[in-house]
Amino acid sequence: MAGHSKFKNIMHRKGAQDKKRSAMFSKLSREITVAAKMGTPDPDMNPRLRAAVLAAKAQSMPKDNIQRAIDKSSAGEGDNYEELRYEGFGPGGVSLIVEALTDNRNRTATNVRTIFSKNGGNLGASGSVSHGFDRLGLIEYPAGAGDAEKVLEAAIEAGADDIESSEEGHAIWTAQDGLHEVAKALEGALGEPESTKLAWRPQTPVTVGEDDAGSLLKLIDALDDDDDVQTVWGNYEVPDEVMAKLG
Repeated sequence: MAGHSKFKNIMHRKGAQDKKRSAMFSKLSREITVAAKMGTPDPDMNPRLRAAVLAAKAQSMPKDNIQRAIDKSSAGEGDNYEELRYEGFGPGGVSLIVEALTDNRNRTATNVRTIFSKNGGNLGASGSVSHGFDRLGLIEYPAGAGDAEKVLEAAIEAGADDIESSEEGHAIWTAQDGLHEVAKALEGALGEPESTKLAWRPQTPVTVGEDDAGSLLKLIDALDDDDDVQTVWGNYEVPDEVMAKLG
């Protein structure tokens, strides 16, 4: 559930959060179980699991649910999930990267292809758009973590590579192999982040006009709604005035 927007201008999510809450928890649980299975069930020793747990906490997922998801890893669940990445194009020439966790790659591939085709997009070959993105670590803090100067100083001290601050919060970028260390250092200065994850950062953002924005948002929503899709990244920027017209 992500995109480029100063990272949030796509988080309009059409007011149906209660309806989507169960599906969101299911996706978070799946990531936690897979992360614990691939490493160790201790978040302090498993950076991917720690990031998954932080993401779950940021969405107010109950502690019991988080622990159950971790426990599933030792019970053998999560063995059949594989990570898949799809790349394609949306309305307005936007590039999209779709990350999925699935136990049936044929089902997921069919669903993703259908969603693209029904919503004005085209699914491309592997590598067709990812060359236009950088694979980096992303640590996000709410605006309440501090003003831009405070967060900038903390980010520099922690060894981060870049920071973007807005009224909505702070996005701190780092090399992917330094994500865990930078995140731990930032926690000492700013507290727990909203999220810590590997991300796809577009090299050249594309501004989407009113004619294409509605169709693009519909495509992204449809991808987000698929049970197997974990995250959607894109190189789009939707101007505030266009977002306001779309409601």
